[in-house]
Amino acid sequence: MKDLEEYHQSLMADIRREADASGILMVEAFFDRITERLTEAGELEVADRAYFQAGEGAQKLRIDGYAGDPRDSEGVLGLIVCDFVDSEDVQTFGKGDVKSILNPLIRFLNKARTQSFRDSLNEANPAFQISDLIITTWSQVTKVKLILVSNRHYIGRDDAVKLAEVGDVPITWSVWDLARFERFDRSGQSREDLVIDFANDFGAPLPALKASQNGAALESYLLIVPGEQLAAIYDRWGARLLEANVRSFLQARAKTNKGIQKTIRDEPDLFFSYNNGLSATADEVSCIRTDDGLAIASINNLQIVNGAQTTGSIHSGLKSAKDRLSQVFVQMKLTVVGPDRSEEIVPKISEYANTQNKVNAADFFSNHPFHIRIEQFSRAVIFTARDGERHDSKWFYERSRGQFINARGRLTPAQQKKFDLEFPKSQLFSKTDLAKVDYSAGGQPHIVSRGAQKNFAEFAKEIGESWSKADSKYDELWFRRLIAKTIIFRRLEIEIPKQAWYEGGYRANIVTYAMAKIFHDAAGENQVLDLDTIWRRQDVSEALQRALLLAAAEAHFVITHPPSGVRNMSEWAKQQACWNGVKGRRVDYGADFDSCLILNETARSSERDQRSKKREIEGISAQSEVVNRGAEFWRDLLKLGISGRKLTPKDQQILGVCASMPRQLPSELQSKHAMSVLERMRSQGLVPI
Repeated sequence: MKDLEEYHQSLMADIRREADASGILMVEAFFDRITERLTEAGELEVADRAYFQAGEGAQKLRIDGYAGDPRDSEGVLGLIVCDFVDSEDVQTFGKGDVKSILNPLIRFLNKARTQSFRDSLNEANPAFQISDLIITTWSQVTKVKLILVSNRHYIGRDDAVKLAEVGDVPITWSVWDLARFERFDRSGQSREDLVIDFANDFGAPLPALKASQNGAALESYLLIVPGEQLAAIYDRWGARLLEANVRSFLQARAKTNKGIQKTIRDEPDLFFSYNNGLSATADEVSCIRTDDGLAIASINNLQIVNGAQTTGSIHSGLKSAKDRLSQVFVQMKLTVVGPDRSEEIVPKISEYANTQNKVNAADFFSNHPFHIRIEQFSRAVIFTARDGERHDSKWFYERSRGQFINARGRLTPAQQKKFDLEFPKSQLFSKTDLAKVDYSAGGQPHIVSRGAQKNFAEFAKEIGESWSKADSKYDELWFRRLIAKTIIFRRLEIEIPKQAWYEGGYRANIVTYAMAKIFHDAAGENQVLDLDTIWRRQDVSEALQRALLLAAAEAHFVITHPPSGVRNMSEWAKQQACWNGVKGRRVDYGADFDSCLILNETARSSERDQRSKKREIEGISAQSEVVNRGAEFWRDLLKLGISGRKLTPKDQQILGVCASMPRQLPSELQSKHAMSVLERMRSQGLVPI
């Protein structure tokens, strides 16, 4: 309970600081902070704020947000309601309180389905836009998901329980409370364990063949899963089956495939023969012996790392071909991976199993070299204190959820104070933050507006391809300029709500569009935005802030004045046409905007200097490593390489120099070559790691 109380105090402090700095309501700051977790956890693909409240008591209607167009999420309509309490102490609520919180949201849904309600509202009202979206898409809605987010502690036990139906559309609800957010922020674990009890809940245990020997590093099983069971399991837990680390790549949902659906409909008995099956992992399995042999009675935390389309297509069969599912069977390769090894093993399983994608799923995991390098920079690169501040500081990159809170939590109170000075909470950023900032500056605000996970998926594909071509571009200067972009992004988040033209709503869209606009307009044949001055000062100049807000005003106008026939402004902001509209508007930034720019050649010169510095450091490091290993080590390596015929004449010459130390001392260039020979022989298994 102590951890929860500390988390509550930290959360409330962050929310108050955000609300005070930006001039927004605390509940809005809470919504923005919390919905980042919803999308990251795969609960929703996107979460747009759309506040509306009317009536009292039994007539009360309320909604705080929605999950975008249901046609983009397999027909799932997500609606969000906030239960926020401004309190210094942790408050609780139980299952009996859920009804009074969710009923206004359900009433809103029922009202929103009627044209009379929609037409009674102003078109600029968020409720009008949601109502219009619901009316337009209702025939394609397959499920309604109600999400209750609260800064109180929920002491009930239900999670995603079926609540009611609207016509023939099922409604589920789930609670994201203080404890759930605390679990997620500490470890990425947002829920209680997902336990699939085949024996009691899904018909019968699954016959299995053990595919690993006793004492093997990992336990493995081969299973044949009936289509009806798989569909029922996905219908109950949905994206939770896909969320372990690969949720960004799979975009937190199982896409359907027309070819697979056709097989289910027309040739269900051949499904097993035609389909490649599923690759899955689990924390733990419970096995029993039946008259027919080994069977799996239950699985803890099943995760499908390859086979999202198969899963989604079989699930869609519940609606389109339910009578055929009894003839559908799919093979599953199941590997038991403990939580302590999941980050190491699961990406590799996904990478090797997933052959349909040009960019491997492993590219999206937190242990990809790109994320590791950014993390290393974030722990080492020091930024000079801002004007008026005493302490230099660093920006903490959280490549996997929980790193920050756990790193701080392990320290004594005195060490925590030192940690807070070195890594201020305001300088914490995540993978999705990085992607939003970089894609905003890169002229992709319509992609950013589609939600953190969709944006991250696009960003990750680009980084994966770019990294494989030339990872050297992601150096310390690139990191410093990333921090400059982050400073711009966060300044816009703070300043936009204070502007007279800001009417509330669409802040996230305006921020990314304003940033994209300023970078677009600053870039010319001979000049670009001066990012180096920003990271050195750790602040934006008054001239740049004025320019940013002029760009933001233009973005606001375009977003809130969509073309004729387009009613939903959040959906409009996700279109390329919206970005074209903002990009095409001329803005007079004033004469002092020139002070925010730098010549292209000057910017490139900084990049060349950084590369030269990096080569120099690498050379010194390699030389030090060679000397420390000693001449005898290199003599042994030279003999091994010659006997195995693994060395070129150049290799032999340079290793010979290393072997003759201290009579001869290898140069920095020779030392780098010697280390590359060592790494090559290690990769060939000739030298132990």
